[in-house]
Amino acid sequence: MQRIGFIGASGMMGHGMAKNLLSKGWPLALTVHRNPGRVADLLAAGASQTASAKALAEGSDIVFLCVTGSPQVEASVLGGEGLLAGAAPGLVIVDTSTSEPDSTARLREACAAQGVRYIDAPLARTPVEAEAGKLNVMVGADAADFARIEPVLRAFAENVFHVGGPGAGHVIKLLNNFIAQAMCTSIAEAFAVGQRAGIDPNKLVELVSAGLVNSGIFQVMAKTLKGDLGGMKFELNNARKDVRYYTHLAENLGAPSVVGEAVHQSLVLACALGHGHKFVPSLVEAQEQLTGAKLVPR
Repeated sequence: MQRIGFIGASGMMGHGMAKNLLSKGWPLALTVHRNPGRVADLLAAGASQTASAKALAEGSDIVFLCVTGSPQVEASVLGGEGLLAGAAPGLVIVDTSTSEPDSTARLREACAAQGVRYIDAPLARTPVEAEAGKLNVMVGADAADFARIEPVLRAFAENVFHVGGPGAGHVIKLLNNFIAQAMCTSIAEAFAVGQRAGIDPNKLVELVSAGLVNSGIFQVMAKTLKGDLGGMKFELNNARKDVRYYTHLAENLGAPSVVGEAVHQSLVLACALGHGHKFVPSLVEAQEQLTGAKLVPR
């Protein structure tokens, strides 16, 4: 079997991915930069630890990246101790992070110059599905590269979508996250405005739940009215970053993103109010601060 390297196994998503790769029998090596206790179970289960990304590349056929965003991806790939410093021709690097398409294109070119394949394969769903091996993955790659990595992706993914050629995965991911965050911000605002207008937001939930506007995201946000702020385990800081990447994409294309800019600023504001390290449903708490509405039972 192909030797798998993994950067980011201590993260909320990466841990589950790495665990499932191990349980499916793939030989796995890790870099551990922080939270070593988070990967102790992986090392006990047979994963090996390497000292650097360079060393990881030297001993791997495929390396997965699951880090915060483009700055962290670039730091892992480039530089004296980065993956390319230890990469031999034929290595495949798979970026499962949510990254900027322009950065992805530059890294793909740098890798190609050394005979290394660079594939974007970002993720959907949550750490719960990562641990269960039921993530969704959207892959941007040519047919041959997709065929090579698909069996490995199936170790931690329930659904693997080949969404287009190189770069398409990261674009689709940004579109997906923009839609999701637009829904979350509008729902939080509607709850606050409704409550200020004298409406019981739970009545809005009853109505929406019976109609076309209903969705999984709406139900997650509706749980905040019962005091549950953990229904979407995705930090607001990361949501803000992802929508910023989306607005950058639109700007670079010369395409207007009026809604995107509004959603981005709503997330910036929520983070500035102190909610950045909380999960996305805390947008409702930010609306409470902004409007004086009382929504989350305490």
